[in-house]
Amino acid sequence: MTKKESDEKMKMKMKSETETKTDEGTDKGTEMPELDLSGAERTARIVELERESVVQTYTRQPVLLVKGAGARVWDASGKEYLDFVAGIAVNNVGHCHPSVVEAIARQAKDLIHTSNLYYTENQVFLAEELKTLTGMDRAFYCNSGAESVEAALKLARRATGRSEIVAAVHSFHGRTLGSLGATYKPMYREPFRPLNEAKFVPYDDPEALKAAVSKETSAVILEPVQGEGGVNVPKPDYLRAARQICDDCGALLILDEVQTGFGRTGRWFGKEHSGITPDAMTLAKGIAGGLPMGAMLAAETVTDVFQKGDHASTFGGGPLVCAAALASIGAIKEEKLVERSEQMGAYFRSRLNDEIDAKEVRGLGLMVGVELEASCPEIVNQARERGVLLNATSEHVLRMVPPLVVGKGEIDRVVKVLGEILEKP
Repeated sequence: MTKKESDEKMKMKMKSETETKTDEGTDKGTEMPELDLSGAERTARIVELERESVVQTYTRQPVLLVKGAGARVWDASGKEYLDFVAGIAVNNVGHCHPSVVEAIARQAKDLIHTSNLYYTENQVFLAEELKTLTGMDRAFYCNSGAESVEAALKLARRATGRSEIVAAVHSFHGRTLGSLGATYKPMYREPFRPLNEAKFVPYDDPEALKAAVSKETSAVILEPVQGEGGVNVPKPDYLRAARQICDDCGALLILDEVQTGFGRTGRWFGKEHSGITPDAMTLAKGIAGGLPMGAMLAAETVTDVFQKGDHASTFGGGPLVCAAALASIGAIKEEKLVERSEQMGAYFRSRLNDEIDAKEVRGLGLMVGVELEASCPEIVNQARERGVLLNATSEHVLRMVPPLVVGKGEIDRVVKVLGEILEKP
């Protein structure tokens, strides 16, 4: 750090720690430091302040994003990027979709939060919409994918009186203590044992699943397409077999649609590729146009076991996020983004197969995985320098989940960038 940077840091720190005066005396709060700096300086300052002020649980890309629209974002220096991460499959309708922005602004003027001690309209209207879209009977609202999984696992225990869970190798269902037990990667689980850990069986292997499920199993939890596991797509009869196996043993089938929902796979929900109905399904990510929200949907025969007070969420289903969700779903319908996801996804995979020397290109809709011999984390870094944001789920797999509004020209640019990187000696 230079002397000038050190002096600036000290001034900012002193300013942020200065007590401000109010009419009623000393306010123990602090003023926000002003960051009237160039893009590079602003980025460096935020990186430094984040390191000092935020718990260090994330490995972040060295870029400060300040604006987004559609499938593009801009950093503090004004550099434009094609965003093929979309907040990890969250921004299905694109960044700052006008309908979502308008709905949030309109609702924020009237009512932001009440808790679930009272009735609010948007919550009920959204539940009716979700029932129609999913074919399920009742909704429980929460704030994230992990919370929706927690609700489903808790419901399964209440409904069956059993505690055993069966999940798949390479699954990801969350990092809270309950959902963590069903998440495969050992490095996530080991520091927090003991957990109620699932039996893990190979994905897309009905016989292995059948052998693991018994009269002691409360639930089988599966992703219609594994996301964090590397965009692994099962054969259509896999989930149909899982449905029958659960029926035979009296276990609940939970489908984790956190990443596959709301048009991501070219259907409203991933389960539609198999034509089955689970006992419960978990939703989040693309549900509310970028605001944090989750929901657990389940059949009435199952949800009836939940009694008043069995589960709750202070913020779940608040007026603001439900307004955003209704607007996001409306945009998906109006702009035919489910159909667009299927079309653009097929185009994307075709272009990748034609132009990239990959071990495998796989996926459904705009949930695309590319397996390569090269180091994918390094490809992510090189692509970012060329104005493309990508994600590596492992050393040799890229995951690309762009907004469903992405166009062919944007897809072509990403394919071109990948081709340039992979051809580089």
